[in-house]
Amino acid sequence: MVASASAPVPAAQAGACKAGRGALHPAAMLDHEPVIRLSAFALVLVAMALLERGFPRRPQRLSWRRWPSNLGLVALSSGLLRLLAPAGAVGVALWAESRGLGLFPAIGLSFWVAAPLAVVLLDLLIYLQHRVFHAVPLLWRLHRVHHADPELDASSGLRFHPVEILLSLGIKAAAVVALGAPAEAVLAFEVLLNATSLFNHANVAIPGWLDRPLRWVVVTPDMHRVHHSEIREETDSDFGFCLSCWDRLFGTYRAEPRLGQLGMVIGVEGYREDAEQRLDRLLVQPFRPGG
Repeated sequence: MVASASAPVPAAQAGACKAGRGALHPAAMLDHEPVIRLSAFALVLVAMALLERGFPRRPQRLSWRRWPSNLGLVALSSGLLRLLAPAGAVGVALWAESRGLGLFPAIGLSFWVAAPLAVVLLDLLIYLQHRVFHAVPLLWRLHRVHHADPELDASSGLRFHPVEILLSLGIKAAAVVALGAPAEAVLAFEVLLNATSLFNHANVAIPGWLDRPLRWVVVTPDMHRVHHSEIREETDSDFGFCLSCWDRLFGTYRAEPRLGQLGMVIGVEGYREDAEQRLDRLLVQPFRPGG
């Protein structure tokens, strides 16, 4: 239960659900948002785990032994977000909408145009944010926790330091207010972002005849795996999480790793040891001297 969901809903906020939108009442949306996100997350995670079991792309040494730490990170991040920002990005969208804030309301954009446009622009934001976290040394130390995974599977899509998750929420919240993004679009984007992160990190073998056309639209596992190469110029490519067009548009697309999908080395040098995969080590990794 989201703490703010039981509070009285201002008239302006209630009026945000315009006729014909088919939207949930704002209070109901906040009430159901955790269930919607958790259900989608669990469904995709189980599906990817089963596909990885049946159709693995690369052999793995640690495999499931990494999952407790990777799941531990997402559990800590989720708890921290619920404690510090219980309404999340959806709550920010409802707050902005109740006050008529943002570009879309200012120019009178209809919901059916604003919603898909918001999803696309938020995906662009995540692409740009991802590039910044690689370019700024202090931010890279946080993001390196994700890249230091010595193997890649669906659980890697959850392996982000809680401080990075909090920073990302702040960036998304600012963009949501600036755009005046509809709350339904923000919720859809959050679900999509989580699902595609699980998908494109999955250790799943997708046949080339399917992967080639698919990656013209979305980021596939073979495309994103290049980004987790230990070779820095490959690490600094294929930044997209959902739509693959941003890498092509901004010149950061790389089709294949230099050593091939089976020959490439994943992770960050100095952080591949089994001890480095413990949850406590992941939490302090960005703050360790010489890191």
